Amino acid sequence: MAGKTKTDLVEEIAQETNLTKTKAKEAVDALLDSLSKELSSGSKVTLTGFGTFQVKEQKSKRGRNPQTGEVMTIPAKNVVKFSPGKSLRNILA
Repeated sequence: MAGKTKTDLVEEIAQETNLTKTKAKEAVDALLDSLSKELSSGSKVTLTGFGTFQVKEQKSKRGRNPQTGEVMTIPAKNVVKFSPGKSLRNILA
């Protein structure tokens, strides 16, 4: 199953909305920039029916270097979690 790239999304949006590819790309970029800014500030982003993006802290954990076998600590980091909305869950069911 092949995935869809940003270019594919831009082309599809351009066709469905009768926008030029340039305008569709600007719209996609604006959406992604807005999502990134909100998430980087610690806010969650809810797209009703689609889902919610939010930043969660992943605690540090012990791991093993696959090359040397040495035990090491993997530092804590922030990761983006996605929870699908009801409409998306129903589509995927």
